[in-house]
Formats: sequence, structure tokens, C-alpha cells
Amino acid sequence: MRHYPALQLIFCLSFTPCLVALDKADELHFVSKVLPIFKEKCLACHGDDAKKIKGDFDMRTLASFQKGGESEKPPVIPGKPDDSPLFTAVLRIDDDLAMPPKVNDKLTPEQTESIKQWIIKGAAWPTAERITELQAWVSKNNTDEGVIVHTSGGISTDWTNRKYLPVNLWAYQPLSKSIPPNGEGKNPIDAFLNDRMATLKVTPAPVSDRRTLIRRATYDLTGLPPSPTDIDAFINDPLPQDKAFEKVIERLLASPQYGEQWGRHWLDVVRYADSSGFANDYERGNTWRYRDYVIRSFNADKPYDQFIKEQIAGDELVKEGDPRSAEYLIATGFLRMGPWELTGMEVAKIARQRFLDDVTDVVSQTFLSHTLQCARCHDHKFDPIPTRDYYSMMACFSSTQLVEQKAAFLPEENVSGFDEVKHLEARRKDYQTVLDELNKKEEIATRQWCKENGKKYIDRKQGLKQGIPESDLAPRNIGFTTVDIGMERIARKGLERLKWEMDRYQPIAFSVYNGRTPELTSVHAPLRMPNHPMKDGELEEPCILVGGDPFSPKDKVFPGVLSALEGMGNKLTAQLPTEIAGRRKGLAEWIA
Repeated sequence: MRHYPALQLIFCLSFTPCLVALDKADELHFVSKVLPIFKEKCLACHGDDAKKIKGDFDMRTLASFQKGGESEKPPVIPGKPDDSPLFTAVLRIDDDLAMPPKVNDKLTPEQTESIKQWIIKGAAWPTAERITELQAWVSKNNTDEGVIVHTSGGISTDWTNRKYLPVNLWAYQPLSKSIPPNGEGKNPIDAFLNDRMATLKVTPAPVSDRRTLIRRATYDLTGLPPSPTDIDAFINDPLPQDKAFEKVIERLLASPQYGEQWGRHWLDVVRYADSSGFANDYERGNTWRYRDYVIRSFNADKPYDQFIKEQIAGDELVKEGDPRSAEYLIATGFLRMGPWELTGMEVAKIARQRFLDDVTDVVSQTFLSHTLQCARCHDHKFDPIPTRDYYSMMACFSSTQLVEQKAAFLPEENVSGFDEVKHLEARRKDYQTVLDELNKKEEIATRQWCKENGKKYIDRKQGLKQGIPESDLAPRNIGFTTVDIGMERIARKGLERLKWEMDRYQPIAFSVYNGRTPELTSVHAPLRMPNHPMKDGELEEPCILVGGDPFSPKDKVFPGVLSALEGMGNKLTAQLPTEIAGRRKGLAEWIA
């Protein structure tokens, strides 16, 4: 951000307060209109952080406000907005002196007018006690400013009591059935469309001919063009067009390509990927099973509530002897699709938090059509979502751990072509042969070095594990040429990657389980189920993280959902089961 020498003159908001008695209307204008602008646009640089006050100007109190900034020049002249540099700044007449500095943060015309009227009326600024009193009055009486949404509470009282225009809260209202205008008709959707077009005086397009209609429908439902045979059959069908078209739609919905086409859209939403991303970008050998699960679900017309439960909490639905248990485990691959890795150069707690942030955000966007990431570091700027709710939602996943676990192949899964694994086996053998030859070469050079330096022979890696000083060990890669060093790395990393690739041909699900967080320093191979998932590791205690930092925990939270939805009358239970085995299941059932 650029800071100009004239900043203190233009936007430090220091001025000589008017000496006339304050009028309640003027006070209310300041409290309800102007003060919120200052908090939204100014305090980030002039008060939120006392250690980082820009221009030496502190707007937290009236006294510090009156002192002014470094220039000690008043930018507001009560009663004279045109002569007030503050007003010039918010009008952005001079690009170098425009405030706020970022164009995207500029004031709206309504906000600019509010400041203008405030200056005209004498630039009133009541005492702190009076401001609190007036805010309470406005909250209770001024419904024109909106309504308060009851939530679990924001970090600040101002946010908790913030008002919202009802028109902006439509997404938080309970669902209700709308009565189609002019009766139901053949299709109620057409009734709504026709009514709106009549209002706008828009003439609907003519009915499409059969060739156009089948082409559009086939592309839409399968992603493919209709075959000449299908086109001829529809064109020559003696049934009325609506009846003939129903047959076309039923045929397309029954096509395997329907699930492939619409499953692809779902996979885009849930960030499907066949590799892990980031630096190593390991192949996820078994994510194809989740991809096919989605396709099967569309083709089977699976109920949406069941689709939700399986993906969020499929592992919690598993019952002994249930033939669909493998399906449930595969479905939870949804929670794993975000980019993730843990190497020796990464901090495990940060990698863990990256997973929790990703899964919280994707569940909210996919199933609630609501972004929550804004509330990770602060109460949401626009929606009634407090930071507490973000971490309450995240708490549902605080015991969710990553795993590639056994899940028998289902009869409907495509396991053809699995003989390709022999090529991977041949590659693994080649890599191992290279490493064996290089190990022998290194051993010979190490023994020679030990003999020349009067040291007892020991393998370098074993010596480091035993705590022997490096000065008493042979140099790393001793006896290797530069080509040898490169081949060693290729073979070693090749074997590492093959562990992931080989999973493609095994009855393994890219999945999750409930349990304590295991102690990991790096992950270079598929994770398997631990022997004691409920005993070994850390039982994470969900907390609000200051600034989203996993090393700055604050208040404890309980597994829950968006309290704004409950506050708007949806009659939902905001707190979910606190038992490890029921958190995600409770969340899935709530969403469904």
C-alpha cells in the first residue's frame, strides 16, 4: 500500500469539534451512518492495532481523534464540506490523495453523502457513553436499517448487533412452496417463466423443431451428439412431440453417458484430482474409485440426502456384513480431494490445518452453497457468519484422519486392464536393481575410506542413527559420479512414487477414519489404518484460531453448524454430537 506525505492532512480525521450543543438527530446520523464507515474503511490503519497506527493518528477515542496526526491539521471544517480535505479525499478528486488508497475500497455514493451531511450538520461526535446509548436505541427502534440476525456471537459486540437488510437474507429463510401464477399448467416452471415474460413484454421463442430439440437434449444430458439413427427415430416418431420427447429424455437418462456427463460437473465442484498437488504431486492411485462412485450415483438416481451422507460420513455408516460398506468408504474420498502433502520441510501442524481448512470450505460450498473462508480469520464482513461458527463447523472434522484403507472391489466396479500392473512391477525391479548396484559401489568406497582413516566400518545411515559424529563417518555419496547421484535419486523417488501408483490395482479406498491425530513428520507413501486409532496420537481440542494460525488457539468451540440458519427460524439444532464417532454423521444429517 502506498502512503503519501499528505495522508495526515487528508484522512487523519483530526478537526476542531463544534462547540454547539449536539442535536439527537445529528448524533444518530453519526452513530448510524458515519461511525460504521470509519470502522469499515479507516480503523484498519487508524485504530485496530495500536502498535501499527498509520500517520500517528488514533481513531479509537474522541480524545485521540482530536489530537490529529503528524500534520496536526484539521481535515474537516464543520459546516463546510467543500472546504474539508476529508471530503475531497473520499470524492477521490486527486488520485494521489484519494482515500481509502485502494480503489476497490472506495466509498459508495451513499457513504460519501453521509459524510457530507455529517460535516454540514457540524461534524458531531458524541461521548463514548452516548454512542453506546444511541447504538442500543438504533438497534431496538430503527428497523429501516435492517434486522439483527441472532448468531453464536461475533468477536466484537458491534458485529454481533450488526443489522442486515431482509432482502439480503433470502438464503437464510426456511424453504416455502410457491404457488405458480395462473394455476399449475403442464409445467409450473413454465408458469413462472411465462408470467415474468409477460411482465417484461418479452415474446417467447418459438418451439424448436425435432432435430434441434434432440441435439440440445443429447448434448446436455450426455455431452455427446445424437446418432443419425436416434435423430431419425425422433423425427419420424408418430407420437405428438411432447410424448415423443419424453421417450428421448428417458432413454438419455438411462444412458451410462448421463452419469459420466453430470458426474463430471460434480467432480469439478468437489475439486477432484488424480494427484496430490504441491511439490511432490504424488499420484493418487485409487481416486478413480471415487470418480466411478459419483458416476454410479448419478446413473442410479441415488437420493441426494443419501449422496450427502455417504460423502461426508461414509466411514461412520459402515456396518459389519453390509455389502455396501466398501461403497461408503470410497465415497469419503470427497473429503480428501484437496491438495495435500507433508514433507520433512513442512510443519505437520500447518499441513494438518491446511486439510481442515480445505474440508470445511469445500463442505460449505458444495452442500450449503456458502463460502466460509472469510470467517477463518475474522467475523464475516457481509454474511451473518461469525468466526466461532467457522471453527464450530471445522470441529466436526477435528478427529477426521487421512487413510488409504481396505475396501473390497464391488461387482459393478471396472477392474479390467489390471494386468497393466506387470509394467509397474518391471519398473520397480529396475529401480531396485539400480539402487542395489549403487549401494554396493558406496559400500566399497566407504570401506576404503574407513581403512585409510583408521575408522571402524559402519554404514553412514546407520552411523547417523546411532549418533556418531559426521566427522567419523564416510562422506555422503562417496565413490559416486555425478551420473550416479542422479540415478540414485531417480531410482529412490521412482520407488517412492510406485507405492502410490500400485494402489490403483488394489482393493484400497482413498478414504478417512475417526481417531486421534497421529504423530507424523513426513508422508512419502500411502497411509494405512493405525493399530490403535483411538489410543495413539493427539485428541485435538477444537478452538478458535487467532488469524487462522494453528499455533494461536483461543476460545474452545464445540462441533456445530451455522447458527445464522438456526437464528432465522429454520428450527435446527446448532450443536452436533460431541462424540468422535458422530460428528460428521450429525453434520451430514443436518445438511441432508
